[in-house]
Amino acid sequence: MSKTHTQRRPALIALVIVSALGCLALGWWQWERFESVGGNGQNLGYAFQWPLFAVFVIYAYRKFVQLEDEADAPQDTENDSVAEQVVREVPADLLPQRPVAPVEDDLDDPEARQLLEYNSYLAELDRSRESDRSTK
Repeated sequence: MSKTHTQRRPALIALVIVSALGCLALGWWQWERFESVGGNGQNLGYAFQWPLFAVFVIYAYRKFVQLEDEADAPQDTENDSVAEQVVREVPADLLPQRPVAPVEDDLDDPEARQLLEYNSYLAELDRSRESDRSTK
């Protein structure tokens, strides 16, 4: 376990304890609301749900510590061949290609020519604006 992990560990443990106790307190509060005169089934549902959140916080912390320890542990030579076989990224041919819209450079069309001139004018303005910013 590295030094940074041990330095952060008490703060994480405190966060887990505070979060779990907070969830349990909210569960108790919902149970009290359920037992009151105006209580309903929704309060009962939340009374059972909040302790589950507390259990999840503890589970997530334990899983975090296990993954942290696995990352710090040295790899065996037997596991190296298995680690090489694990796919780390999505192959390029797995996903379908995005459709590409056909680009029409029909300069005979007056609207297309006007749009092309306007876009080039805007690009020129943008370039001149960027050069003005870099000098200030």
